[in-house]
Amino acid sequence: MKKVLVTGGAGFVGSFLCDRLIDEGHEVIAIDNFFTGSKENLSQLSDETNFELIRHDIVKPILLEVDWIFNLACPASPIHYQYNPVKTVKTNVMGTLNMLGLAKRVKARILQASTSEVYGDPQVHPQPESYFGNVNPIGLRSCYDEGKRVAETLIMDYHRQSQVDVKIVRIFNTYGPRMHPEDGRVVSNFIVAALKGEPLTIHGDGLQSRSFCYVTELVDAMCRMMNTENFTGPVNTGNPGEFTMIELAETVLKMTNSSSKLVKVEARPDDPERRQPDITLAKEKLGWEPEIKLKEGLKPTIEYFDELLKRS
Repeated sequence: MKKVLVTGGAGFVGSFLCDRLIDEGHEVIAIDNFFTGSKENLSQLSDETNFELIRHDIVKPILLEVDWIFNLACPASPIHYQYNPVKTVKTNVMGTLNMLGLAKRVKARILQASTSEVYGDPQVHPQPESYFGNVNPIGLRSCYDEGKRVAETLIMDYHRQSQVDVKIVRIFNTYGPRMHPEDGRVVSNFIVAALKGEPLTIHGDGLQSRSFCYVTELVDAMCRMMNTENFTGPVNTGNPGEFTMIELAETVLKMTNSSSKLVKVEARPDDPERRQPDITLAKEKLGWEPEIKLKEGLKPTIEYFDELLKRS
C-alpha cells in the first residue's frame, strides 16, 4: 500500500484515478482548487477511510508525506485554460515546481500528466514520442501547450540534477462520464447539443481528426506507468483509432437518436489538423493497449450527460 497524492483529484480524469487507487488499497489524498473539478466527482469515496480531499491550489506549496504523486492539476479544455492564461502557465510551471520540490524532499515518485498538445499542429503522423512538435509559442493555446512543455522540461531537469524519480505520460483526447458539460471539448459539446436538440458546431471543414481514449483505459496506463521501473517516459497514452469531427458528430447523432443539424463555423486558430498517438512504446514498456471502441465508450458517456441534463 502506498500513500498517494493526486493533484486535480476532483477533476474528470483525477476522480477516476482516485477510484482506481482506492480500489487497489492505497491511501489517497486528493487536492483540487475546484476551478474545473467538482466534489460530486468524488462523492462515491466520501465514506472511504483511506481517502482525503483537500481544497488547495498547487501554485502554493503544500507539505505532505507521500510515496507517489500524480500531478494532474491544470484545466485541460481550451475554454477553461484560456479563461486565465497566465494562471494556466503558473499552474504548469510553479505548480509543477512545487510538486517536484515535494517529491525531492520526501523522495516520492512523481508522474506528470502531460499532453498530446506538446506536439502542437503536428507535421509527423501519427506522433511518436521522439517528435519534438510544431507549437506556436505566442498563440491562444500557448499557455497550455508551452506550459506543459516547460513542465516536462522541469520534470527531466529535476530527474537529472537531483535524481528525483519521475514519469511522464502524454495524454491524448480522453472522454467518459464526469466530463464537465461546459468544458468546450468536442465529445461533451456534441453529446450535450445532440441531447438538447441543438445544432452541433463543426469548426472548419470538419475533416480534422482526433483519437479518443476512454477514461478508465487512460487511468490504467497511468497506473501501469507508475508501477514500471527504470522508465521515465515520456510515453503516449491514447487510443490510436482516428476519427474526423464529422464522423464523431454523426456517430453521436445516431447514438442519441437526435435530429440536430451540423453547423460549420470558422476554424479555431492553431487547431491541429490531425492527432493520433503512436503507442508502440506503451505496448512495449507498459504492456498497454486500449481495447474500448468509440461507440462502446460513448454509450455510458451519453447516459451520464442525459442524467445530468435531466437533473438540471
